Amino acid sequence: MDTGPDDPRRPENRLAYRAAVDRPRLTLPGGKHVAVWPVVNVEHWLIDHPMPRQILVPPTAASLLPDIPNWAWHEYGMRVGFWRFLEAFSSRGIRPTLSINGSVCTAYPRIAEAAHAAGWEFMAHGFHQVPTHRVDDQPEMISRTIAAITATTGRPPRGWLGPGLTETLDTPDHLHAAGVDYVGDFVVDDRPCRVATRTGPLVALPYSVELNDIPLLAIQHHRADEFVERALANLDRLAAEAAGPGPLGGAKVMGFAIHPYITGVPHRIGLLERLLDAILARSDAVFVQGGEILDWYRATGDES
Repeated sequence: MDTGPDDPRRPENRLAYRAAVDRPRLTLPGGKHVAVWPVVNVEHWLIDHPMPRQILVPPTAASLLPDIPNWAWHEYGMRVGFWRFLEAFSSRGIRPTLSINGSVCTAYPRIAEAAHAAGWEFMAHGFHQVPTHRVDDQPEMISRTIAAITATTGRPPRGWLGPGLTETLDTPDHLHAAGVDYVGDFVVDDRPCRVATRTGPLVALPYSVELNDIPLLAIQHHRADEFVERALANLDRLAAEAAGPGPLGGAKVMGFAIHPYITGVPHRIGLLERLLDAILARSDAVFVQGGEILDWYRATGDES
């Protein structure tokens, strides 16, 4: 869809440019330098649709439905991988944010109920794992997603992550109008930013496409231990900048994203546990949920 440069719906107009060196220095409670935001993505893949991801390319690259092998690849994560995640986080006293399709609440209620009982924050992730651009009625889909999560948790989700981080030009307006406070789709900074909408600003939290097992392991095909090495190198640099006197100083946020069918398999789950233990051992980092980041950022008074 072609729009003029002055269209307020364009991302560059919704998200005003702010150089990192020009933003005010912020501090985290307790003298911490980095807020670590773990996000677990749990999705509902519809067997009668093309699979959102593939590990096994069909013969002659023809798209065949139903796509049993790739549906089953994901289904393993729902039956087994998620429960490894639950144990890894719960045994360490860490409560991540759960990015969840609204339909998971009814298609996989055992998962939704277990995550809620463990104190995980629910972040809406669309109703099904379908690109936002293919949704005919976005306000209805957003409303249905919020209603499904509210029915499970007793409260509406404060955050939103588009399936595949997809948004149309109008999505932020629909989200804010529906009561959403923050989004993870604008991965542009190491700290929160404000996204303009017709009815007031959303806050963009630092989700990650670099510390994310889909691009890193399923698309780029790195060795599994690259995830841990990259995350810790990222944390080292953010913490050093945050503590330093230079123009990049001040509190940072580091998000990382994992999926049960990728990192929840037997040969990778140990790497997640190693990463969690390494972060817990640090005195300069703290695990947080998305809503906690939002509340902290709003309290700073930063308007950028």
